[in-house]
Amino acid sequence: MRLRTVTAGPAVAVFAAVTVALSALPAAASPGVRPSGSSLPALSAALLAAPPAVSLANVQTHLQQLQTIATANNGNRATGTAGHTATTTYLQQKLQAAGFTVTVQTCTTCTGGSAKNIIADWPGGNTSNTYMFGAHSDSVSAGPGINDDGSGTASLLEAALTLAANNPTMTNHVRFGWWGGEEQGLIGSKFYVNSLTSAQKTAIKAYGTFDMIASTNGGYFVTGTDAVAVKLREYFTSISVATETSTECCSDDDSFRAAGIPSSINSTGASYTKTSAQVTKWGGTAGAAYDPCYHKACDSYPSNINATSLGRWANAELYSVWTLTTGTTTANDFSVSLSPSTGAVTPGSSATATVSTATTSGSAQTVALTSSGAPSGVTVSFSPTSVTSGGSSTLTIATTTAAAAGSYTITVTGTGTATHTASYTLTVNGTGGGCTSAGQKLGDPGFENATTSWTGSSGVIGANTGDGAPRTGTRDAWLDGYGSTHTDTLSQAVTLPTGCTSYALSFYLKISTSETTTTSQYDKLTVQVGTTTLQVFSNLNASAYTLRSYDLAAYAGQTITLKFTGVEDSSLKTSFVIDDTALTVS
Repeated sequence: MRLRTVTAGPAVAVFAAVTVALSALPAAASPGVRPSGSSLPALSAALLAAPPAVSLANVQTHLQQLQTIATANNGNRATGTAGHTATTTYLQQKLQAAGFTVTVQTCTTCTGGSAKNIIADWPGGNTSNTYMFGAHSDSVSAGPGINDDGSGTASLLEAALTLAANNPTMTNHVRFGWWGGEEQGLIGSKFYVNSLTSAQKTAIKAYGTFDMIASTNGGYFVTGTDAVAVKLREYFTSISVATETSTECCSDDDSFRAAGIPSSINSTGASYTKTSAQVTKWGGTAGAAYDPCYHKACDSYPSNINATSLGRWANAELYSVWTLTTGTTTANDFSVSLSPSTGAVTPGSSATATVSTATTSGSAQTVALTSSGAPSGVTVSFSPTSVTSGGSSTLTIATTTAAAAGSYTITVTGTGTATHTASYTLTVNGTGGGCTSAGQKLGDPGFENATTSWTGSSGVIGANTGDGAPRTGTRDAWLDGYGSTHTDTLSQAVTLPTGCTSYALSFYLKISTSETTTTSQYDKLTVQVGTTTLQVFSNLNASAYTLRSYDLAAYAGQTITLKFTGVEDSSLKTSFVIDDTALTVS
């Protein structure tokens, strides 16, 4: 994984050896796991129509082969080296022997001008409805890249071989891709996508990339709303394993997403650290990286592979392939969700939420949005009022001063070939006493006092100069700007009063970058309130100090944490500089 990240997150218990019993498994480790360890987790009764289990031993055999290749080639499988050539040859031979139509595409923009992409099509199915699954076949030069991304490479290979061995009737078409040059900036997958015609891009209904799916201290991250992501979540729900949306991204999914193809990144995490809440959910060690060997020589087999997550992900991959492309024709369907799904307002003010839709089966369709349940004095509107599934709309809930205090459930309905709903809980605050605590609520808003109001990474707040020079005063907050893999955070908890009409967050942000791309978000700054993302900035937003403003009325009466997270990839620096913050209530 080339971490050009959002908080790009496009990786539970430590697995010492295949024959050693697993310890410290996630809380939900037992459902659906076959006891012998000879195959991947069995499918639950809810998924009896799903594919046969993939052989875990076979996936591990592929990983051992990738380790052997790296050991014989200066310890790595980096693009442009003999190690990567041997990797792509291994993939090509396995897939061709199984009956796939294999295209070996030379990536002329990759290192050495001779790196290979391996594209494998299984015969049959409607090619106008193609579902695509991918991983990157290269490593960094520092090590063999067994988790990053041998785990994705090997698991997808075995999923493809299992599909071929069972030879089901194909309804839709499936294509697999293994990309060179991911660690150099996703250039292999970009080369492939750029080689497609508009019609060929349109034919790909969803693309899922699998990058690092066996991290020794990882979790289960499914990040996207495309049809592949929907099926992955469906599978993990069936075996009682919780998933999250990652704040680490992006991998080769970014190349497809930039071309308008619905995409997801799926992983167990890279260099970000596991939280206590995630330990409760999955096991592992809080405060430690998901993959402590990320981009290091110790990313080797078998020491840096978690067999439990490797098995679950390989089975999830095949379940997604199988249910999207085999059997009877899939009806067009979609899902509707809200973020946030709750909000509190003072009479006379408004709240907003994002209505997200996703194509869960078949093809995209038009979804009309309506609402019900709004009380007197409350109106609900959508912008736009209809979307193509996979798109989003802004929900605005406006109140008059006559709106009665209380809690109300507003139902958002999406209507297409089917009807689906999502609920929003609206709290209208009482007006008694009015706005009794107006004013600016952030401590040390200009970073001038060196107080403990802010919590941040070492060196973020200071009397910075150069790219990090303050807008006013002598101090500010400077995140990233190192030109290497780096993460900085800055946060402050603040309590917002009720009864006020305006809750305005603002800050000045300067972004300077050495990145030269005009299309790819490599280094990113995520602005959050709690777990809700207000906005993501990147190297593409480079500018002088610019005022950024947000309405936080939905958080009236709550204690919130305002958080900035800057993530920088392995090369070409980007600086995110924040100054003159304010959270003004009136």
